[in-house]
Amino acid sequence: MPTFTAPDGTELAYHVRGVGEPLVVLPGGPMRASAYLGDLGGVAAHRRLVLLDLRGTGDSAAPADPATYRCDRQVDDVEALRAFLGQERIDVLAHSAGGSLALLYAARYPRRVSRLALITATPWALGRPATVEDRLTAARLREDEPWFAAAFPAFESWLTGGSDPDWSAVAAFFHGRWDDTARALEAATDEQTNAEAEERFFGAGAFDPPALRTALAAVTAPALVLAGEVDGGPRPELARVVADALPNAEFAVQPGAGHYPWLDDPRWFTRRVRAFLDGRG
Repeated sequence: MPTFTAPDGTELAYHVRGVGEPLVVLPGGPMRASAYLGDLGGVAAHRRLVLLDLRGTGDSAAPADPATYRCDRQVDDVEALRAFLGQERIDVLAHSAGGSLALLYAARYPRRVSRLALITATPWALGRPATVEDRLTAARLREDEPWFAAAFPAFESWLTGGSDPDWSAVAAFFHGRWDDTARALEAATDEQTNAEAEERFFGAGAFDPPALRTALAAVTAPALVLAGEVDGGPRPELARVVADALPNAEFAVQPGAGHYPWLDDPRWFTRRVRAFLDGRG
């Protein structure tokens, strides 16, 4: 397991899967270890995935200062990884909350990004989190699923301020296919997530949306913003806000996909991401 040192001295780890040109992968959660990403549905057959364990997650050490869990404080960890890999520029793929980190990285180091793929990334950094109604609207698309009648009341209650539900009862809303693979991913969530870091990631002061929009307007690297058709966080309409903030972005909606599109239809996902990374649109 390779490691490198962040600017503040924290030892960070990454995992390598696959072959080909490197693709730096930033996990979501927020602050979930990169293990859940697997081989990204087969992308590792075409690119060498460099999956970063963010500070305090997976095999990376916890920082001396917990305040550095905040999203903007981790931007230079990504830059340190690029330098450690010896790459003048990097292709970056980010999932979910990792998309905010990727946007901040591209804004701060625009000349270091060659291509940027943002997968089901809610535009937190642009001041646009998913709302309760976003999630309920997406959930209602699943009313024909056999589990919907039992799961929806618990999901709605949780989103509107009720007690935390049995997560296994509502997790299906985050997946286009609620099968054994999806259940296994959900079962590992708690053990892979740093709860303290999760609370701090979106802490006060992490984002300055107007300044970020201005900076992103100067990012010329090609970008792919990919949303899941039935994802509630973000819904496709919200994910498009990210694409609109980047001058050279293409937008795609994966049919039938939820928040983890590489699980819902690996072939579709891999084909679309590979085409983008290869410059074939």
